[in-house]
Amino acid sequence: MDGVFEVSRGSSPVILSFPHTSVEVPPEIWERLNDNGRLLADTDWHLHRLYEGLLPDATTVRAGFHRYVVDANRDPAGVSLYPGQNTTTLVPMTDFDGNAIWKDGQAPDEAEIMARRDAFHRPYHEALAAEIERVRAIHGIAVLYDCHSIRSLIPFLFEGRLPDFNIGTDGGVTCDPALEAVVVSAAEQAEGYTHVLNGRFRGGWTTRHYGHPQENVHAIQMELAQVNYLASETVPFDYDPAGAERLRAPLKTLLERVERTALELKRQED
Repeated sequence: MDGVFEVSRGSSPVILSFPHTSVEVPPEIWERLNDNGRLLADTDWHLHRLYEGLLPDATTVRAGFHRYVVDANRDPAGVSLYPGQNTTTLVPMTDFDGNAIWKDGQAPDEAEIMARRDAFHRPYHEALAAEIERVRAIHGIAVLYDCHSIRSLIPFLFEGRLPDFNIGTDGGVTCDPALEAVVVSAAEQAEGYTHVLNGRFRGGWTTRHYGHPQENVHAIQMELAQVNYLASETVPFDYDPAGAERLRAPLKTLLERVERTALELKRQED
């Protein structure tokens, strides 16, 4: 992908955002990553492929930079998403296992972090905000569905195996209860998969920043366990077509229900 972000405009009230699928790292930053950092292990591997075509009229907004450049799902002020728990920062210093990703003495300082925020994080979110406003102008309502995935076993971040569907609404703050309910119901009905609502991942900065139901902008984060659609959660992180196809079925149902519910909420309001 070329550029800081990629937008594909649709006519649905649903917007799919992909902040962590890119593996693009500018050469001058790549040179400073150590061997561990260059694995890019914390990528949301192939997630845009998993969701492709599931809701054909949805708008998509995808970041064109890796999270080691700057994390598009972190507070630009650098405030922790999960105070008191292990997490990564606006520009990560470690991977999800707590291991260093930068060569000795090559980690970015505060001034560089702010420069990366301005060059990458800000334009991505300006594009995302513009699409939310465009969609809301069409339908009177917009639903931001923030797409994520993560390895199912990461002791540094959480105990045990992560559920398959991790739904985040910041305790019900970021979307209407009806939208939260249809997402949970779809996950419950997904045979062979586990789920949790507002567990270890309650929704990142994106969900919390944009989710204002009283303004007809709703936001939901979905963190999927990668074990269900990757051949391996280690290098080379290959896509598993069979596993992915099984997972795509309940995801399609979930997104279609979100779309229908959003339109119904607006009809009820009118």
